[in-house]
Amino acid sequence: MSPRDRKINEVTRAKDARTVIPEQTPPTSIDFPLSLIEKVHRWLRRVRLLLLVPIALLGLSGCVRYDVGVNFDSQTHGTIVQQIELSERLANLSAGTVQDWLDSIEQRARHLHGKTKRTTDREILVTIPFNNGAELVEKFNGFFNPEEDSSQAGERDGSQLPKLASHLSLKQYNWIFALHDRLSLDLDLRALGTISDGDRVIVTPDSIVDLSFQLNTPWGATRVQADGKKIDLASDTDDRQLAWHLEAGQLNHLEAVFWVPSPIGIGTALIVALVIAGNFLKYRLLPAWGLDRRPRNPRRPQTP
Repeated sequence: MSPRDRKINEVTRAKDARTVIPEQTPPTSIDFPLSLIEKVHRWLRRVRLLLLVPIALLGLSGCVRYDVGVNFDSQTHGTIVQQIELSERLANLSAGTVQDWLDSIEQRARHLHGKTKRTTDREILVTIPFNNGAELVEKFNGFFNPEEDSSQAGERDGSQLPKLASHLSLKQYNWIFALHDRLSLDLDLRALGTISDGDRVIVTPDSIVDLSFQLNTPWGATRVQADGKKIDLASDTDDRQLAWHLEAGQLNHLEAVFWVPSPIGIGTALIVALVIAGNFLKYRLLPAWGLDRRPRNPRRPQTP
C-alpha cells in the first residue's frame, strides 16, 4: 500500500471514531398521573356543589309544611285534622305534580267521609271524623296507606311523590267512668332522603319538609316509651295536648297514654245511683219521717 493510501485510511478511521451514532429508543406513551385525575374529579365535585347549594337553599328550603293532628273530643267523637302548606317556589316549579297530589288528598278524604277546604291555591285543610277508637285506627291507616289499582299506580308513576308508610294503633282499657287509651304511631320517612355529595351533606330533609304530629285529649296526656316508662319534657305544660316534631329521612316512633271520659259509663252509673236513691227515699226515709202516703191495710176482724 502506498503512503498516500495509508494516510487516507488513517484519516477515515479517525472520522469514524469521532462520529457517535445515538441509540434510538422506542417512543413512550403519555400517562396522566393518578393524582391529576383525582384533582379533576375534585374540581368537578366542587363545581357541582356550588351549583346545587344555591338551588337547594333557595328553591327547596321550606317546601312543605305538613301538620297532622288527632283530636279526641269524647269517647264517641273525634277528628283527624291535617293542614298542608306548600311554598310558592314548589307550587310554581312543579304545578302539575302538586295539583295531582292535592287532588289525591281530596279524593282520599271524601272516601273516608271527610271534608277538605282550600284556603289558598297552596294550602289545604283536611278534616276526617271518627266515632270510636277502632274507626280512628281504620281511617288513619287507610288515609296514609291508600290502596290503588295497578292501572292508577302506573299512570302516576312518573309524577307521584315519595310514599311514606305509617301505622297507628290504639289500645283502650275500660275503667267504667273513663277509658285509658294508649296510642302508638310509627312513621317511616326514609323516602325523604338527604341530598348529599359523597360525604358532604348539601341539604337535610328537615330543611325541605317540616312535619309535626299533635295529640289533643280531654285530660291526662303523657308521653311514654315502648316499655311503658313516662317521659317528662319541659315543653309539656298542658296535660291535654302533646306535640312531636317528626324527623324526615328517619324512622319515627311515638307513644302516649291519656284518659277519655266515658259518657256511657257515667250515664249508667248515674241511672243506677238515681234508682238506689229513689228506693231508699221511698221505702226508708219517707216512712221514718211519717210521710209515707201508702194506704195501710185495715185490720180484719178475727172470726171466733
